Amino acid sequence: MRLFAALSLIALASAPLPAQNRPPDFGQGWLPEFNHAAAQILALAEATPPEKYAWRPAPGIRSTSEVLMHTMETNYWLLKQAGIQVTLPKPAPSPERGVPRKDDVLFWLRASLDAVRSSYPTADRQKKVKFFGQDTPAENVFLRILVHNHEHMGQLIAYARMSGVTPPWSK
Repeated sequence: MRLFAALSLIALASAPLPAQNRPPDFGQGWLPEFNHAAAQILALAEATPPEKYAWRPAPGIRSTSEVLMHTMETNYWLLKQAGIQVTLPKPAPSPERGVPRKDDVLFWLRASLDAVRSSYPTADRQKKVKFFGQDTPAENVFLRILVHNHEHMGQLIAYARMSGVTPPWSK
C-alpha cells in the first residue's frame, strides 16, 4: 500500500501542469521566466497594505519593504556586474532599510525590474566579466539575477501568508 501511495505521488508530481495553470511563456527562456518572477514580486508588493511593509517575521530579520528594496538594489548591482551601464531614474535611495513607504518601494522595484527586462535582449551576454573574482560570461550574472528574484519571491510569498496577505494569483 505504501509503495502504491509513493508511486502515485511521484506520478502526480511529474505530471505536466494543466494549461490553465501555466504562464503563457512557461519554459520559453530566460526573459519569460524573469517576467513571471517579476510579475509575482510586483503583484505581492502591490497587494500588501502599506502598514504591512514594516512587518518582519522576527527581530533582526528584513521587513517586507527591506526585502523588496534589497531585491531592487541587487538587481541594479548585478546589472553593473554584467557590464550594463545603469542609469537610475532619480537619485539613488538610501540603503534598503531607509525606504519604508510603499509608494517609494514600488517606484524603485518597478524601475529595477524594468532595467533588467530592457537590458537582457541587448546585452553582450557572452562577454567575460569579473564576478566575485572569477571570469564568467555575463549570461551567468543574468542567471544570478533570475535566481535571486525567485529566491525573494518565495520569501515574499511566505511573508505575505504569515502577515495575512493572500498572494493575488492564489485567490
